[in-house]
Amino acid sequence: MSNSLTILPLHNLAIAFIPVFLVIVILFKWSLNGKFALYALSRMLVQLLLVGYFLNYLFAGANAWIVVLLLMLMVLFSSWIALGNIKELRLPLLKRTMISVAIGGGFTLLIITQGVLTLQPWYQVQTMIPLAGMIFANCMNSVSLSAERFYAELSREADYINARKTAFHASMIPNINALFAVGLISLPGMMTGQILSGTSPFIAARYQIVVMCMVFASAGISSACFLVLNKNTIKNNSSIT
Repeated sequence: MSNSLTILPLHNLAIAFIPVFLVIVILFKWSLNGKFALYALSRMLVQLLLVGYFLNYLFAGANAWIVVLLLMLMVLFSSWIALGNIKELRLPLLKRTMISVAIGGGFTLLIITQGVLTLQPWYQVQTMIPLAGMIFANCMNSVSLSAERFYAELSREADYINARKTAFHASMIPNINALFAVGLISLPGMMTGQILSGTSPFIAARYQIVVMCMVFASAGISSACFLVLNKNTIKNNSSIT
């Protein structure tokens, strides 16, 4: 395949916001939180434009220490955001969450980048940072679901085993559903992007299989680690140690 995407002009990019603003209008018309949606949209624009400039600079002269620092920051921010649904426990649980995300995400990232892709050098930033972003964001979502459900079950006086089982099941539902849907209902981001850029669908499918494996594994390992690390919650009368 030789077709590839051209550089996207800004006036073409603006057209993508037409359906977005339609949703914003609906939010305001129905007296919902339209201002919050506008804030989220504005924040998305600023963040992506800034990260675009930053990554362009980073790709030009990255080294191993910068990559390691970025990975650590990803773990910190993803852990903080993951606890957004239980803000009263955010600080007490932050350390455990960071450990869980670091283990689940870091182990999976190591296997994929060094075992599957065999990056040379190991910190090849053009590949390492995008994959790390996908993995840690997925860990964040999974831990967030498991944390919210785990403490909801504890508030109903469930024992640790049942609370853990329910929380882990809830955290894995999106990833299991994605496994069923991929290829039948949706072509996920990496596969779609590669096809749009001119890559053979057969090659794109192989890479998407790798992505689905790393998403499933990182979610499961991170959630399991979080739930195991919080076993002491039950032993201390549901208080955070």
